[in-house]
Amino acid sequence: MRQMLILAAVIATATPAMASPAVAQVGYPYVPGYAAPVTVGEQHRYEMDRLRSVADQNDALARRQQFDTRLTLMELEAARRPAIVDAAPYTPYAPTRTHDQQRALTQAQSQRRETIVEGVSQIDAWLDRPQAPDRSAPQ
Repeated sequence: MRQMLILAAVIATATPAMASPAVAQVGYPYVPGYAAPVTVGEQHRYEMDRLRSVADQNDALARRQQFDTRLTLMELEAARRPAIVDAAPYTPYAPTRTHDQQRALTQAQSQRRETIVEGVSQIDAWLDRPQAPDRSAPQ
């Protein structure tokens, strides 16, 4: 009797596992208003249409985001520009030095430039001097 109960318990637990299908059922996404695709060609056409639709949606989103970005940048640049409220009236340039003062300043700048060039040319001449052969190197 005890063996019969154990055997019945084993059979009862194993029966639902045997009843389930061994192969996973692959279904196709249900599209409202359309019947499930029947042939492989219809399945491919359906998938291509779905992918085109997704690509179109992504393109529309990208264009919208580019537009929003340009608009935001324009708003930020407009906010950065100072408002011209009380602009100073135009005043023509009035020289602050006389002609003689300007000539003396130009001559002083020329002399400074010549002094610098002379110092640099002395350094260049020293660097370009002929080199004596190196006697410390083994021959």
